[in-house]
Amino acid sequence: MTDPFRPLKNAFSRFATGITVVSCLPKEGGPIGITVNSFSSVSLEPAMVSWCIDRGSSVSEHFLAANHYAVSILSAGQQDLSNRFATPGNHAMAADEIDTFATGAGLLKGRLAGFDCRIAQRVEVGDHVILIGEIVHFDSADGKPLMYVGRQYTDGPEIVSD
Repeated sequence: MTDPFRPLKNAFSRFATGITVVSCLPKEGGPIGITVNSFSSVSLEPAMVSWCIDRGSSVSEHFLAANHYAVSILSAGQQDLSNRFATPGNHAMAADEIDTFATGAGLLKGRLAGFDCRIAQRVEVGDHVILIGEIVHFDSADGKPLMYVGRQYTDGPEIVSD
């Protein structure tokens, strides 16, 4: 079957993005994560970030019901985690692979940066919902980011704090 959105997806693929895994703590069960490249900074004061989830995603009900989420910016060498959390039905996070802070949502160990957030606003747009979160904890490390462009992974440049 031909994908009617392929030309639009091809155009979007020209934009290089970092890769994140966004997690939440559902009302029942342990933390879950999903691979996301729609992450963006929103505001410095108050400190806020956003990302988008497809309402048709197998885990959307958990993220849309949650009051918190956490964003792990993946570092080079974490492609296996990106692929894992992008696979439907493979969203569980093990306790030994995450750090938790204020919200209880998991931040992946080995991340380049992490943001623990309280949901400030949900905006329904098209087939997605934009989740805007106020940052309650963040951290970062030096290293290379995992990037995605042209439907391929690549490493970004070495990032060192000033």
